[in-house]
Amino acid sequence: MQSTLGEILKRVKERNYHDETVFFQAVEEVIRSIKPLLDNDPRYEQNGILDRLLTPDRIVTFKVVWLDDHNKVQVNKGYRVQFNNALGPYKGGLRFHPTVNVGVLKFLAFEQIFKNSLTGLIIGGAKGGSDFDPKGKSDFEVMKFCAAFMTELHKYIGPRVDVPAGDIGVGAREIGYLFGEYKKITSSYEGVLTGKPFMFGGSLMRPEATGYGVVYFVQALLEMEHKESLEGKICTVSGAGNVAIHTIEKLQHIGAIPVSCSDSQGTLYDSRGIDLALLKEIKLTKRGALTDYLKTHANAQFIPTRDYPEGGHAVWSIPCYAAFPCATQNELSLVDAKMLVKNKTVLVAEGANMPSTTEAVLFLQKHGVSFAPAKAANAGGVAVSEFEMSQNASLQRWSFEKVDAKLKETMTQLCKRVVLTAKDYGVEGNYVDGANIAGFKRVADAMIAEGF
Repeated sequence: MQSTLGEILKRVKERNYHDETVFFQAVEEVIRSIKPLLDNDPRYEQNGILDRLLTPDRIVTFKVVWLDDHNKVQVNKGYRVQFNNALGPYKGGLRFHPTVNVGVLKFLAFEQIFKNSLTGLIIGGAKGGSDFDPKGKSDFEVMKFCAAFMTELHKYIGPRVDVPAGDIGVGAREIGYLFGEYKKITSSYEGVLTGKPFMFGGSLMRPEATGYGVVYFVQALLEMEHKESLEGKICTVSGAGNVAIHTIEKLQHIGAIPVSCSDSQGTLYDSRGIDLALLKEIKLTKRGALTDYLKTHANAQFIPTRDYPEGGHAVWSIPCYAAFPCATQNELSLVDAKMLVKNKTVLVAEGANMPSTTEAVLFLQKHGVSFAPAKAANAGGVAVSEFEMSQNASLQRWSFEKVDAKLKETMTQLCKRVVLTAKDYGVEGNYVDGANIAGFKRVADAMIAEGF
C-alpha cells in the first residue's frame, strides 16, 4: 500500500506543478518588442491594455474520468485557456500529452492571440488539452477518453464562442471522436471543431497547412529581402510529425532539397534529400522509428541524441541555406545558433511554437540571419482552420486548389505586414518585433474600441 500511496502522491505533484517559464519567456519577448509602440501611443497605458492582455479571460480546469480496456477507472486533467476574444471567437488547438499543464497552455494560448491576429482573420486566442497520452492506447480507449473530455468541454465552446482544433496528440481520429460526442450531447451539427475528417465538414489541406504555410512565408520573405530563392538549396528540418513532414513535402514541391528530420531519439540525415514517401510510411502509417529509414537507405545517417554534445542538436550542425525547426519549444539553443552562423545559414523559420531560445534568436539576429518567428511563420494551420469555419458556416466545400491559393495569399500578406511594420517602427529586418507589434496593435486597438 505504501508504494501505491507514493505513486499517487507523485502523480498529484506532477499534475499540480505549473512551471510558467515558457509563458514568461513569451511575455518578455512581446513586451520588449512593443516598447516603440507603447512609447509613442499613450492610449495603451491609459486603457490598461498590457495588464488586460496578459491575463487570460478565463482558465477552465476539469476532471476527466474514463474506463480503459481492462475496465480500470482512469483519471486525467482537462484544460481550456480562453485568453482573448477581442477579434473573434476563441481559436486554438487541443493538445493531449503527458507534459500538458496550465503553464504550457498559457504560453500556447498567449502566442495564439498574436498569431491569429497576424492572419487578419476574425479569431481570438485560446488553447486547451489534457495530460492524457494517446500513445499506446487502443482506438476504443481513445474514443472513451474523448467522450469523457467532451462531456466537460462542451459547456465552454461553440461556433461563435470557442472553436478548438487539433494539436500534438490530437489528429483527425481524436477530432472525429470529440465531434461525435459533441453532437450526441447537444443534438447540434455545427462547426464547433476544426480539423475534422473531410467526410463530415473538414477542410481539404488542413494536415498540410502549417508546413506548407511556413514555406510560403519564407518564399515571400526571401523575395522581399531580394535574396536567392529556396530552389536547389539545402534545407534542414527538425521533427518528424505533421508539420515537419509537410514542410519537407512543400520544400520538395518548389525544388528545394530538405535533407533531415528528427525525433526525441535523434536526427536522420540523408544528403541526397529525404525520401518523403518512405518517411510518411514510417511515421504516419506505421508509427515507427526513424531508424527504420536505414533499412531502405543504408547510406543515410542516424545520429542518436545521446551521441551529440550537451546543449546542441545534430540537425542544426548540418550545413544548409535555410533551417526549419518544426519539433517543439526551445529546441534550438545558443549552441545550435552558433553552429548555424558558422555554416553561413541564411534564414531560420520556425514551424513549431517558439522552438528557439531567446539567446539563440538574439544571436542569429545579431549575425544577420533572417529569422521568421513562429507566430508569423507557422500561422498557416490556424488560417486553414478559419477557412474550415467559413465552409461550415456556409455549408460549402472548397477545392484543394482554392484552399491552397487562399493559404498562399494569406501567408504572403502576413509576411508583408510583418516586414513593413518592422520598417515603420524603426526595427527593419527584425521580424520578431515586426510580428509582435503588428499582432499586438490589431488586438489592442480592438480592445480599446470595445471598452472594458
